[in-house]
Amino acid sequence: MNHGAEGAAISFGAEIGHDLQASIGREWLVTNGRGGYAFGTVAGVATRAYHGLLVAALEPPVGRTVLVGGLAEWLTVAGRRVALHAHERADGSFDQDGYKRLAGFRLDGSMPVFAYAIGDVRVERRIWMASGSNTTYVRYAVEGTGRPRVDLELTPLVTWHDHHELGHESDGSPELRIGGPDADRVTIAPAGGHQPFRVGFPGGSFVPAGRWLRRFRHREETARGLHDVSDLYAIGEIRASIAPGRPFTLVLTAESSEPRAPEAALFAELERQAALLRKADATSASPFLQTLILAADQFIVDREIPLGDPAPAGRADGATERGRTVIAGYPWFSDWGRDTMIALPGLCLATGRHDEAATILRSFGRFIRHGLLPNNFPDRAGTSPDHNTIDASLWYPLAVRAHAVATDSEALVDALLSTLRASLDAHVVGTDFGIGMDPADGLLRGGADGVQLTWMDARVDGWVVTPRRGKPVEIEALWINALRIVGGWLVARGDSDGAGGRFLDTAERAERAFVARFWRPDLGYLADVVDGPDGDDLALRPNQLFALSLPYPLVTHDVARSVVDAVGRALAVPLGLRSLAPSDPAYRPRFRGDRRFRDAGYHQGTVWPWLIGPYAEAVAMVHGSAAGLDVLRPFEDHLRDAGIGTISEILEPEPPFTPRGCPAQAWSVAEVLRVWRALGGA
Repeated sequence: MNHGAEGAAISFGAEIGHDLQASIGREWLVTNGRGGYAFGTVAGVATRAYHGLLVAALEPPVGRTVLVGGLAEWLTVAGRRVALHAHERADGSFDQDGYKRLAGFRLDGSMPVFAYAIGDVRVERRIWMASGSNTTYVRYAVEGTGRPRVDLELTPLVTWHDHHELGHESDGSPELRIGGPDADRVTIAPAGGHQPFRVGFPGGSFVPAGRWLRRFRHREETARGLHDVSDLYAIGEIRASIAPGRPFTLVLTAESSEPRAPEAALFAELERQAALLRKADATSASPFLQTLILAADQFIVDREIPLGDPAPAGRADGATERGRTVIAGYPWFSDWGRDTMIALPGLCLATGRHDEAATILRSFGRFIRHGLLPNNFPDRAGTSPDHNTIDASLWYPLAVRAHAVATDSEALVDALLSTLRASLDAHVVGTDFGIGMDPADGLLRGGADGVQLTWMDARVDGWVVTPRRGKPVEIEALWINALRIVGGWLVARGDSDGAGGRFLDTAERAERAFVARFWRPDLGYLADVVDGPDGDDLALRPNQLFALSLPYPLVTHDVARSVVDAVGRALAVPLGLRSLAPSDPAYRPRFRGDRRFRDAGYHQGTVWPWLIGPYAEAVAMVHGSAAGLDVLRPFEDHLRDAGIGTISEILEPEPPFTPRGCPAQAWSVAEVLRVWRALGGA
């Protein structure tokens, strides 16, 4: 990992400061391994409710709360006072235009570094979080030597609101307490008795002058049809000076313990990121691969899990231990079972983090109920996870198998095999939401009124947009693979009661039925759902790719080639796959508007980058590894757009394929990373 502007994997020059749309439309993200984060635009304009310098996970990895929404930043150089900040007001005007002084932006590892030019003086601002701590550091330094002293005036703009919401003056003014060694910090005690947090300014001074700044506009919330105006509380002014070799660092923390000193914290984070590249055997890898590895790290976080079996409601009644999980996407997702199992091979196994992968797999096993892995964990601790998913439990044995292959060890298989078998047994006899094996053909069916079970899971006010009830194509591919994987493990271990043999027999029967029922030679592709309430669904969707890309392919040779060609013609775009063919009457060419309108098109054409993984594998199967790698190469440019250094959740399905949804999505990063390495990408 290179430090400094030269050799940075992703960098921009002064042009970024002269183009507001370019700088306001690109976002940076730093995380702390606990679900907390700092997040903003290159321009410094808070366009989302989620933007802030300290978004603390107060109930890790959830309970995420915006505490410091931003700063007002003034620099005085040789008697000239200029602003670095820019805030948009409700009337569309801007309070200052600091983005115009941007002389460059880069990622140092995954840390955003801003360079500002004031005359011939360049000031660098760097932001990072301490791993394992709700603590953000904002460091200011003068570049070069022999430059004049620069005076800083920094006003932290604080709040206290759930990261899905916006704060307002009506929430109440906080109490400020100045204290600590040499009075180098101020404690903010929010109204309502909420947990206090601190702003530290070692080497600086503080002049309290609390007042509300009102009616900030957040334009991305406007675009999403949500409330878009907030208020922030200016606690007062922090004053400090910087000079070459004498930086100043603001320390924002929600921890009760003393944060690490800034320079030690910076060294620790740089070394931690370098260690991740060493673990991934990627110290000499391309900047593209190194950036993906560091992006993957942002999603792997702590979660407390129960010791022993969880309570029936899905939460622990007693002691817990440290587990690990995967945040599905920043900023608004928590951890999801389906996303975790799909993303785990890329996030953990392709990066050498085998022990963490095992911890995640063990952690999720504790929350299985009626044979079903949790769909998602709510945003507040102590609340039961939802289990409304048909596929998360089927991805689970595939993730365990991937771990066994990556480590050349089946120790984890031995630890989890009884859990995996019990899950499949529940599917055979039938479980919640109508999920169960059809005894007539061995295929898996599922569906219940008002419930969304597959990954195409949009639901608005009780309306399930793509219900896919019956036997969806990817569910059958996952089901047959799960039966073969777990059945094979049981047989290899003696299969004392014949369960493994029964699983394998069911897989054989189901596979014969699959080919007969799903392959449509007149269309040249596989049906999306069979045996639905309204018959078979022949929509051309990307879900059929899993019949080719999983460890036990269900179609090969000419059928596989036909499927790849059909998907390539109608669904493939440079950064993912459309979720529905444009020729379909239900196709939506845009993803924008209020929640109902957006969710109505979430899986009706919208492009999903994570699907590029199975597509690239399928292309490689049919046309060779080089062709598969070519499918992934456009992501090298995407790392410079939207979420810088990461990969978006979705894109609009028509040119220019504008990124939408979360700017950083776990399975998007994971699938590109996994398949890039699997196909030999450097």
